[in-house]
Amino acid sequence: MDDFSQQIDFLVQHSTYARRWLTAHPEWLEWLRIQGQKKVDIQGIKALLKDCGVDERADAQDEALWMTNLRLARQRLMLWVAFRDLNGMAALQEVTQALSHFAELAVSASIAFIREDLKARFGLPWSNATQSEMPLMVVGMGKLGGLELNLSSDIDLIFLYEHEGETTGGPKSLSNQEWFTRMGKRLIKLLAEHDANGFVFRVDMRLRPNGDSGPLVCSLDMLEEYLLVQGREWERYAWIKGRLIAPLPGAPDFSRCQRELDQLIRPFVYRRHLDYGVIASIRDLHAQIQAEAEKRSSGHQGRSRDIKLGRGGIREIEFLAQMFQLMRGGTDPRFRVRPSLEVLDLIKQCSILPADEVDALQAAYVFLRRLEHRIQVWDDQQTHYLPDDAEVRSRLAISMQGQQAQVNAFMTELERHQNKVAQLFEKAFLLDDGSRLEIAPLARDWAPDPIFFPDSYIRWQSWIDSPKQKLLPKKSRLIFDNLMCKAAESLQIEAATSAHADQTLLRLFDLLEAIARRSAYLSILAEYPRALSNVLDLLKASQWGAQYLTRHPHLLDHLLNSQTERTLIEDPSRYWTEVRANLNMRLDDVVADSDGSEQAMDILRVTHHNETFITLLTDLGIGVQQALPVERVSDHLSALADLILQTTFERVWPSVAQKFDLPLEASPPFVIISYGKLGGKELGYASDLDIIFLYQAEDSDYAAQEVYALLAKRMINWLTAFTSTGSLFEIDTRLRPNGSAGFLVTNADAFKKYQLREGDNAAWVWEHQALTRARCSAGNRGVGKFFDLVRSEVLSQKRNIGQLRTEILEMRRKVHAGHPNTKADFDLKHDSGGMVDIEFIVQFLVLAYAHQHAQLIGNLGNIALLRIAGDVGLITQEAALTVGNAYRLLRARQHRLRLDGAEKTQINLENEIELIAARNAVQALWLEIFKAPSSIG
Repeated sequence: MDDFSQQIDFLVQHSTYARRWLTAHPEWLEWLRIQGQKKVDIQGIKALLKDCGVDERADAQDEALWMTNLRLARQRLMLWVAFRDLNGMAALQEVTQALSHFAELAVSASIAFIREDLKARFGLPWSNATQSEMPLMVVGMGKLGGLELNLSSDIDLIFLYEHEGETTGGPKSLSNQEWFTRMGKRLIKLLAEHDANGFVFRVDMRLRPNGDSGPLVCSLDMLEEYLLVQGREWERYAWIKGRLIAPLPGAPDFSRCQRELDQLIRPFVYRRHLDYGVIASIRDLHAQIQAEAEKRSSGHQGRSRDIKLGRGGIREIEFLAQMFQLMRGGTDPRFRVRPSLEVLDLIKQCSILPADEVDALQAAYVFLRRLEHRIQVWDDQQTHYLPDDAEVRSRLAISMQGQQAQVNAFMTELERHQNKVAQLFEKAFLLDDGSRLEIAPLARDWAPDPIFFPDSYIRWQSWIDSPKQKLLPKKSRLIFDNLMCKAAESLQIEAATSAHADQTLLRLFDLLEAIARRSAYLSILAEYPRALSNVLDLLKASQWGAQYLTRHPHLLDHLLNSQTERTLIEDPSRYWTEVRANLNMRLDDVVADSDGSEQAMDILRVTHHNETFITLLTDLGIGVQQALPVERVSDHLSALADLILQTTFERVWPSVAQKFDLPLEASPPFVIISYGKLGGKELGYASDLDIIFLYQAEDSDYAAQEVYALLAKRMINWLTAFTSTGSLFEIDTRLRPNGSAGFLVTNADAFKKYQLREGDNAAWVWEHQALTRARCSAGNRGVGKFFDLVRSEVLSQKRNIGQLRTEILEMRRKVHAGHPNTKADFDLKHDSGGMVDIEFIVQFLVLAYAHQHAQLIGNLGNIALLRIAGDVGLITQEAALTVGNAYRLLRARQHRLRLDGAEKTQINLENEIELIAARNAVQALWLEIFKAPSSIG
């Protein structure tokens, strides 16, 4: 017996359906001998349909012949797929995608066939908006939408059309509703009606608005109203898989119809924030489905195991995937994919679940889907039950594992997969300590203990009688109360020895009040004790962080795990590359729908919130083993600001280019130069940005000034405007040539002349001081390199050291006068011996000696430049080390005070031995260099 004969023999042993059709059509055997060796792809399916007389040119055929041809095409496709599947020649995705593509093509070909008859009798629905025919929009739901059809699936469809109206061009006119209803009924008949040649697909229309009681077809307006008014939670899950299958991709109407449908469905399915409220909803829906499955199987002998809806079945894997899609799809477009295996890949890629758990889910999914196919292909029946009959199980074991398979081994593998799926599904709905979430009413007289929490006690008494509390839904009130109770219990241990416990509980009160009407946010804290514990750690550690989280509660998600934080610490370059890619993907997603500028501004803000918060968590050591030093914190915040500036530049430029009819070149000759904290990569959490704008153009190109001024203004608007998600930065552009009196944007050649003092309009010494900390943060690389050359040339000029010393000393005294300290406390930044003194020392060393020591030109930071100055003998190495350490200490203490909410960073030096030594070291070096104190009096 040759290989093909053995393969056919194996096919008919495991499929009475295949045996029946090959007996009825022995001529198909030779076709299958050739075709069975080929992968089933969309081109092969199109060729099969054409060979069977099913294509869009078949309008002259009668309906009975059309139905016969379509059914015979279906039987041949089923044989082709079953032959390859049972003989181990096709991966699962080949099988499911082949069946799904056949369904798409069968639907579209049938629509084209019906259209010709309806057109002759009633004309066509016409759209005045597009001046074209209006198509029937067919949405494939469920497994068809996910390209996951079984060997004997039904297809879940929803019929839509764009808007109301009447047909034109026929002897009789119908309303669009009636015309499309007739088409829908005919389409169902062509696909689902049984005749001597079987059927094409069973058609299920129950997922349409209002189910069986609703109209067969809906306009988009009807669908929108239904989703807004009546759309239920389970319909969100259903629409995850929804995919437009007619018109086909590539058809003239497809892009428009897809866009119109997406605009309705996306906001219904996906929330703009991380949606943890779906956890309880999916848990409840799963319980209902499982109970119904058990009820159905209990009354039928031989239905002991439902591999789809039962415990550890296919549906549990799908629900797990959908849970994370609904949670994250609103903020991360990657999670809007439809196939379950692709969603699981994303879950692993994003480290949402451990890789080994995702691998186990994927292996179980493939095993269960392959078993499902073997159960169904036996007699082309849509069933998911594993029979009790030993002979049937033996046959299934052989079809799954080969001729030597044993039933016991097969059942053991099945049970292993199902148990693992059930375990992981259950784990997804458990609290961190393995207990079920139980929210119960508190005792009527519960309140924070006034001995340990005096201020919180007063606040609680006011809260429980407030209208705001009484207006909350009952479940939200219960969660609120339980969270306060759990937090008080957790904090009471330290409350006896620290006043911070009461302060922390008050901060939690602020947060819970802010999110009380957002059940999804309450759900995060209720479902995940780790999140509540991390929240308390954050509230305890930082007033600024507490206020930031309260303003932006969507950040709660980052308190669940530390995967991204570890990546940020271990490989910053890879981390920011991934952030940039994800940001651009989300921006492309909104711009594809419309102008999208407001949405794009919101996405930039949310990204900034997320990355700032992740940096804050690593800074405070929450969720990571080792906290970041302040230098690394500033590196991350500066990298984030650079990313936001570059992305804003890239997104704003096309609108400016369009206004002036300019080519959409990827990077126009324009740069954003950063000074100050951003320029020196010392950015803090709430720092403003000191930036200027440069462009390159011929002096005679007067239009360039107008073009780039508009670009700069729009960028500033994107960065500073308040939207529903807040603002990004405060922007200060006064360091540009001539300050506030100068142009907003400067020609790069004019900037060079200004800085080199070539002409009457020349830079001051303090502007050269500022230039020591300047760099190109975003924009065109070529112009950025030009700026670097100008900066190097300016800083390496030989200067009169005495005159330079005098001017810098005078500027330092002006700065000191502008920040008077009337208290006895030491101002870490502005007082003599503080951070400003160190910055001025470094700037003097660069401007005075860079012409001799080129290594001083680099924008390396104050500590590195002090070390270089020590290495080349400008100051002693001991002074370089002690003052460098002083700068590090002053920055760290300032940073800590800022996190604690201090507006002015002043410290009482009593018992601050380390700070006193640092101040004295700075003052000593200052006197050595400038021969005078840095302050007056």
